[in-house]
Amino acid sequence: MKTDFILPDIGEGIIECEVIEWKVKEGDLIKEDQIVVDVSTDKAIVEIPSMHSGRVTKLYYGAGDIAKVHSPLYAIDINDIQTSEPVSEETKPDLKLELVKQQPIAKDPLDNSKVLTTPAVRKLARQNDLDLSKISGSGKRGRVLKEDVLRHLDKPLAPIGPTLVAVVQDRREPIVGVRKIMARHLSDSVSSIPHFTFVDEIDVTELIKLRASLKVRYGNDDFKITLMPLLMKALSLSLLAFPIINSRVDSDFSELTYLASHNIGMAVDGKTGLLVPNVKDVQQRSIVEIAQEIGRLTGAARSGIISPADLKGGTLTVSNIGAIGGISAAPIINKPEVAIVALGKIQGLPRFDSNGQLVERQIMTVSWSGDHRVIDGATIARFNNHWKAYLETPDTMMANMI
Repeated sequence: MKTDFILPDIGEGIIECEVIEWKVKEGDLIKEDQIVVDVSTDKAIVEIPSMHSGRVTKLYYGAGDIAKVHSPLYAIDINDIQTSEPVSEETKPDLKLELVKQQPIAKDPLDNSKVLTTPAVRKLARQNDLDLSKISGSGKRGRVLKEDVLRHLDKPLAPIGPTLVAVVQDRREPIVGVRKIMARHLSDSVSSIPHFTFVDEIDVTELIKLRASLKVRYGNDDFKITLMPLLMKALSLSLLAFPIINSRVDSDFSELTYLASHNIGMAVDGKTGLLVPNVKDVQQRSIVEIAQEIGRLTGAARSGIISPADLKGGTLTVSNIGAIGGISAAPIINKPEVAIVALGKIQGLPRFDSNGQLVERQIMTVSWSGDHRVIDGATIARFNNHWKAYLETPDTMMANMI
C-alpha cells in the first residue's frame, strides 16, 4: 500500500522548513523510526524519522527546497518490506553501472561528495572552488559547517615579496536555513507586535552566594548549577501573582488565554543559529530538576539537533546577553508570547548599604520587552519588582526551590 508521509508540526508557529539532506533515495527500503531527512527550521535542524517500514517511492522535494507543514514530504510503499535492512540503490546490480565501471573515469579534484556537511555548504564550496576534504570540520562527527568554510575563505594569501598581501573583496552568500526562516519569524514579530521596553537593575549578591552553596551541595563534574535555574524558579513564582505575563492572544486579537504551564524558554547561541528551547512546567519542578533540564536542553541546542517538542509551547523567554557581553538590550518578543527578558552581564559596582556605607555589590541589568496590546508599563514594572524581591532576598523562595 502506497501512502504519503505528511510533514507534521515541528515547532511553534512554523509553517515551512528547508530540506537540508536526504538520508535515503527513491527505491530504498527503510525501517520504522529510521531517520529519513534533515530539515531546517527557524529554530533548529530537525531529524525526521519514518513512521513505517517499506520502500521509498518518491521524494517530493530536493535538497534546498522549502517544504510546507501538513503537506506530503515523501511517498512510501509500506507493503514492500522484503528485507529488514535498508538497501541502497548503490548496492543493487545494474548493467549500466557495470558498463560505466569499465571506462576510465577522471577523478574530480574537488569531489566533496564524501564530506559530511549540508547542501548549502557544498554550494558555497563550489562557488569558491574549495575542496571540503581539506577543511577541518568543527561540527558533530566532523561535519563541516558554514562557519568553517567562511573562516577558510578569510585566511590571507601567502606572503609575496617582503610583505604580506591579503585580498580584500566583497563576498556574497545565500541566506538559507535557520537564518532565513528565523528572519521571517522575527520580522513578523516586529511588524505585528507593538513592543515597549522596561529596564531595571537587580542586586544579585545574595543570589550568587546561594548558587555557590547549592553548587557545593548538589553539583559535580557532570551536573552544573548556574544562576539560570534560580532565575527561572523566581520567574515562575512571580507568574503566579501576575498570570497575564504568561498569556497569549489569538491571531485576530479576539481572545486572551491564560496559560497554566510555565514553559520558560532560554535563548541558546547554537551552531545552527539562535535556538529557544524551553523548560516545561517550571512551576512543578525543583531547582535541581530545572538545572538538570537546562543542561540537557543547552547541550542539544548547541549541537543544532534538537527534538521539536523541546522547542514547542514556550510561554516566556529569557535571553542571557550578558554571557556574551553587554549590559542592556531591547529584545524582540518570541511570538506568540507576550514578554521577554534580556539579562545583562553581572558587574561589581559601588552601592550604599542601609547604614550609608559604600560597599561593592553584584549588579545585573535586566531589560524587558512587552506586547503593549496585552501588558502596560505599570504591569511589567510591578511584575519585575515581584521577581526582583525574590532574587535580592532568595531565602524567601527557598521552600519552593530544592
